[in-house]
Amino acid sequence: MSSGRNTVMVYLCVTGALVLAGLIAFAPRVIWLSALAFVAVIMLIALGRIGWRHWPPKAREHPEPVYEPLPPPLPIAPREQRIDQVPLPSREADYDFLFSAVVLWTPVHPLRDERQVNLAALAVDAILTRAREVTERREPGRAPLVAHELGGILGTMQKDPTEHVLAMAEGVQVALSAQDQERLDKLAEVRKDQVVWEHDRKYEQSKREYLGGDVLKDTGSAVVWWLVKNDDQVEKTVNDIGLLATLSSAANNKTPTEEAADFFAPKSPMNGASPVEDLAAFLHSLDLDGERDLFAHQIALLVRNYGRPEAAEEILRRFGLTEPNLHLPEQPWNDEA
Repeated sequence: MSSGRNTVMVYLCVTGALVLAGLIAFAPRVIWLSALAFVAVIMLIALGRIGWRHWPPKAREHPEPVYEPLPPPLPIAPREQRIDQVPLPSREADYDFLFSAVVLWTPVHPLRDERQVNLAALAVDAILTRAREVTERREPGRAPLVAHELGGILGTMQKDPTEHVLAMAEGVQVALSAQDQERLDKLAEVRKDQVVWEHDRKYEQSKREYLGGDVLKDTGSAVVWWLVKNDDQVEKTVNDIGLLATLSSAANNKTPTEEAADFFAPKSPMNGASPVEDLAAFLHSLDLDGERDLFAHQIALLVRNYGRPEAAEEILRRFGLTEPNLHLPEQPWNDEA
């Protein structure tokens, strides 16, 4: 239906144009000017009706307003507050860290009048509180390490307890006063020296206990120890028995004569064995190989010179040392024998 109306309207417009052209060519001016105005009005009405029909109904009734998106708000640059050499407690009493940093802060919500709240002070207090929670658990001698730790912990924006500002810190520095640092250095040196001294003392004490309670406990222990130290050199050990007896007696607060008498005095038999048998067992345990007879001969000689000829003869008989070339000499080792 609408397409037919449009066709009619087109024909009418064409016809009107032809009629208007004829009037202009053959009729007076008054007539064709009036006809021209009439045709223009008719064409405007026709074109308006055609356009109105093609316009969407909803758009004709209630046209929707066009909104342009608002630009995003500009970011608020944080404000700065410098703090220098603020004392913060450490783990040790009377040793404070000196804390320095640049505090960056921004309001959580805009205020109509910022003079009613000291936002900068709230930001600084929040940073110092966060820093103190760390420093009071740290050793004062670790200031550079604490500075790096605080740089990470304080490097994020966080609200203060009143929730008025967001605050963070950068350029964190932590140090000790020159006097405190000097004291800590001295204490560290003393502790190191004390550890070394304690180690030396324990070593010396252990050595004294070994020599006095084991090696020089008696002449026999000293002889065995000296024999081992000299790679089983029996003759050298026998020649040094007098010296070992003197050392043993001094270690046990005895005179050399008392020590020698204790060494060569008859001992109660062990498991029913005689002292000579005990001596034989002792020499056997030393594994002296071919030098055992020589060692037994030297012991018999020493026993005789200390006034025990019967015990010396018994030692010789036990080891079969009664040959003429092994007879004991008549020269004693001391004038009292």
